[in-house]
Amino acid sequence: MQTFSGVGVAPGRVLGPVRQMPKPIQEPAGPGTAAIPADATVDSQGQRIKDAAKAVQAELRARAAKASGEGKEVLEATALMAADPMLVKSAIKLLKPETPGGARTAERAVWEAGGTVAESLKALGGYMAERVADVLDVRARIVSELRGLPAPGIPASDIPFILAAEDLAPADTATLDPNKVVALITSSGGPQSHTAILARALGLPAVVAAPGVDEIDDGTEVYVDGAAGTVTTWPGEELRAAAEAWAVQASTLAAFTGHNVLADGVRIPLLANVGTGADAVKAADAGAEGVGLLRTEFCFLDRDEEPSIEEQVSAYGAVFAAFPGKKVVVRTLDAGADKPLPFLTNADEPNPALGVRGYRTDHSSPGVLERQLQAIAAAEAQHEAEVWVMAPMISTAEEAARFANLCQAAGLKTPGVMVEVPSAALTADTVLSHVSFASLGTNDLTQYAMAADRQLGPLATLNDPWQPAVLKLIKLTAQGAATARNASGQPKPVGVCGEAAADPALAVVLIGLGVGTLSMSPRALAGVAAVLKTVTVEQAQQLAAAALAAPSAAEARHAVRDKLPVLDELGL
Repeated sequence: MQTFSGVGVAPGRVLGPVRQMPKPIQEPAGPGTAAIPADATVDSQGQRIKDAAKAVQAELRARAAKASGEGKEVLEATALMAADPMLVKSAIKLLKPETPGGARTAERAVWEAGGTVAESLKALGGYMAERVADVLDVRARIVSELRGLPAPGIPASDIPFILAAEDLAPADTATLDPNKVVALITSSGGPQSHTAILARALGLPAVVAAPGVDEIDDGTEVYVDGAAGTVTTWPGEELRAAAEAWAVQASTLAAFTGHNVLADGVRIPLLANVGTGADAVKAADAGAEGVGLLRTEFCFLDRDEEPSIEEQVSAYGAVFAAFPGKKVVVRTLDAGADKPLPFLTNADEPNPALGVRGYRTDHSSPGVLERQLQAIAAAEAQHEAEVWVMAPMISTAEEAARFANLCQAAGLKTPGVMVEVPSAALTADTVLSHVSFASLGTNDLTQYAMAADRQLGPLATLNDPWQPAVLKLIKLTAQGAATARNASGQPKPVGVCGEAAADPALAVVLIGLGVGTLSMSPRALAGVAAVLKTVTVEQAQQLAAAALAAPSAAEARHAVRDKLPVLDELGL
């Protein structure tokens, strides 16, 4: 028996045999060692590369068409990268005999070009460095296409298994079959990586940043505890019993009723994070009391130009239709950083995470935001949903005021801001004096507060929403909202739409800090509701105080979980 420790990112206790992701595709032979076909020309080999890139893009787009939510977004972004002219042009240049080292085969040219692009992105750091895995994934797929081999992917199996890897390529993670893959374990990655986010969306127990799990032999039986963040090989009877107990608990966990209340009767609405109309229908079926985050990026991804107002009206309307009479919070376009758009953002920024993204794109590309607000207003007029609109990456009260004016001009009555920049939390009273509400994006707030790239495994302990510094920023936001009261004298609403809301223990702390609504993946609704109904506001406030007083994220989590035995009872 051996235990590996990492970061638990999705709860659950399961047993199963390990299947390792296939090792990366073998590097093609270099110039001078690989035979180039006698009849090959630069043009013919270049055309092969172009055709292979198009085939990979088409395959990824086809998979995206069958996916939804986060999976769809990831696949569309990866498909866009497969057609990146920089990658293809760089590869074609390496086919020429005058290139240093001599002519390459098409496979080798793609390999070297992809490596160069990846190194360039890695050197930029921040969000651009996060795209390295995408580039290397696309490179492997194009080389496989050139060789006539199947694309890299999830191993086939006749029985359910636990998937282990160093990390998972976004395009693979996006199409996992939860009927076959019962848990995910990776040796790298972080709590906000694609692997972590999609595991939560699929409801798969997952542990990331656990060194060594990518070396476990295929077929080894392991026990995964997604809450504790541990992976144990050849588990004994005690762990087997824990897995059996969790299976029973998970199957009997009551579905969310659509009306969340604490033990003292206080209402805390539980909302859903969605991206498309299909997502919204599933969220409504799961009992979500509304939408706390409508990601509008899906309308804009995989395009060379801005979608028309009519296209946007249709896309937003499909979400509004699923929630008649209920709140739908729309986040305006969060382009930039890991979501570059050719018609809106600059790929040459030295540090895109701190660059022109979100609301800031309105200064560099004026008009796009105003047209989006017009489309949201037009869609609202056609449906019965209660539409709230918020801007991402707001840093100052001046920006909040300007966004509120833009909303008013478009006929939108409830403007708000995302609090994901520490400056917005620190000055929440003045920022919120100009708008109607705030929503905390805990993923980015944690990244910016801790100066820790949210995708990097070595920084996983820093990039943790349980960090006392992050919790203090959340409390400051709630206090600012209480100061900036609305016309009826009530504190302005503050919600959380980041991944922190899906952690049942942290959800209790968030309520204790003054948060009034929580938005999450629909799969997390039942678990969060089951825990919240066992505590009162006063108890939540006491647990929040304990978390704030802890010297570290680990001790904050431990202090709270120790006082919530219901978490162990439910296996959460």
